[in-house]
Amino acid sequence: MVVEGSGSTVPRRTLGIGLRAAREKAGVKLKDAAALLGVSEQTIWRIEQGTTSTKPPYVQALCDAYGVHDGMREVFVGLARETRSRGWWHAYGDVLPTWFEAYVGLEQAAQRIRIFDPAMIPGLLQHREYTGAFIRVERPGWSEGDIEKTIELKQSRQQLLTRSFPAPPSVDVIIGETVLMAEPKPEGIMRRQVWHLLKATELPNVSIRVLDRRVGPHRASLAGAFRLLSFPEQNGSAPPPTVYSENLTGALYLDKTSEIAEYAGAWEAISDAALPKHDTIELLKECLKELNDRER
Repeated sequence: MVVEGSGSTVPRRTLGIGLRAAREKAGVKLKDAAALLGVSEQTIWRIEQGTTSTKPPYVQALCDAYGVHDGMREVFVGLARETRSRGWWHAYGDVLPTWFEAYVGLEQAAQRIRIFDPAMIPGLLQHREYTGAFIRVERPGWSEGDIEKTIELKQSRQQLLTRSFPAPPSVDVIIGETVLMAEPKPEGIMRRQVWHLLKATELPNVSIRVLDRRVGPHRASLAGAFRLLSFPEQNGSAPPPTVYSENLTGALYLDKTSEIAEYAGAWEAISDAALPKHDTIELLKECLKELNDRER
């Protein structure tokens, strides 16, 4: 049943996180899941830890036992098929992209999240009105109900920053200065967004820095926005870091040593060029004052 592979570990780790969450939500014990497939508890444990992969029919059986809904079942089965992929892609769904549901699992398991976004405020730091404004531009055909569902998803993800257990991840964010200059409609949204960023800087596990718009070409210029996730140790060794990058039609997950090295190098380059935390806070305060004055 278990298939060892030398390809990307991202699909099997994401699958393991999802299956474990589904099993626990359904109240199914590890031994009962093992009995269902006729394997040892250790095998189920290894699947959930992402150290081995499993075949789609077995994932289907576990989904049946856990009562997994069809949308998420499709994600899990797709992950089971992708265990030998170099990097893996999933298309957008109708409302909430199935590939993004998989990312949320990795995000929840991460110990450190490094985010670079030169064009917009990252989802973990977005004010709900800012989120809504961007969704309306990106998805003009969506209903208000669909927009509200997506807003709620991003808002619920933000609980990650202040959770009590397990300890919240360390989140380091670098945004382009021009992000602060592009005010979405209607008026007033950016003022509330900047205030939201300032509140986030008060969290001990969150670092927000701005990349000055005058900074010239750098290693991340070609990469664009990306997230670099690192994970805590499991049984004496840590799972490999993962790079996540998305575009209009899907998302790319990378975890090869050479790929991680490239993105880690890009992060170091923009980190060296970005404003220090204190200067960023002062810049945000200046920006908020200007926005307040504009609305008077």
